[in-house]
Amino acid sequence: MTTLINLAGEQKSQAVTDWAARAGWVVGLLLFVALLYWLMREGWKWRGTLQGDLPELPAAPERQSEPLLTMTGRYHGSTTAGQWLDRIVAQGLGTRSRAELTLTEQGVNVVRPGARDFFIPASALRGARLDKGIAGKVLTEGGLLVITWQHGERTIDSGFRSDAADGHPAWVEAISTMNSTTEGAR
Repeated sequence: MTTLINLAGEQKSQAVTDWAARAGWVVGLLLFVALLYWLMREGWKWRGTLQGDLPELPAAPERQSEPLLTMTGRYHGSTTAGQWLDRIVAQGLGTRSRAELTLTEQGVNVVRPGARDFFIPASALRGARLDKGIAGKVLTEGGLLVITWQHGERTIDSGFRSDAADGHPAWVEAISTMNSTTEGAR
C-alpha cells in the first residue's frame, strides 16, 4: 500500500523544453541547408564555365518553310551524346521548360517560354530515338524523344516529352528520314 502512495505522489509531468537549445538546432539546420543550396549553385555555375567553349545557339531563320510536324510538351535538358548523365548547362541548355517544337525542312525550331529558344539546323541533325531517360529525368521506356545533333565540336542529345507521347514515333521517323537525305547531300 505504501508503494502505491509513493507512486501517486511522484512528479508526472515532463521537464520543460529547453527552447534556446531547440532554436539553436533549428538555426543550425537552416544554415546547413542554405550552405548545400549555395554549393549546388556554385557547382552549376562551374559546369557552365567548363562548357564555355560551346558556341552561341543558332536562331531560327526568319522565313521558315511549311511545318512538317509540331509538338508541345517539356524540354528536359541536353547532354553530351551517348552520356545521358553529362548534362550541358552552357548557353541555357540546362534550363528545363515548356517547349513547342516545329520540324520544317530547314530543321527543328525549339521555342521555350521563360528560357532561351534555339534552332537545330537540318544539316546538324544526327538522328532521333525514343529513350527512357536523360540527366535528372527518367520515364517509362520510350517516354522521351531524344534528338541528337551536332553543335560546334560537340554532339548533343536533347530530351523532349510531348503532351501526347503517341506522337514521338512520327518525330523519330521524320528526323531519321531528314537525316538520311542530308547525309546523301553531304
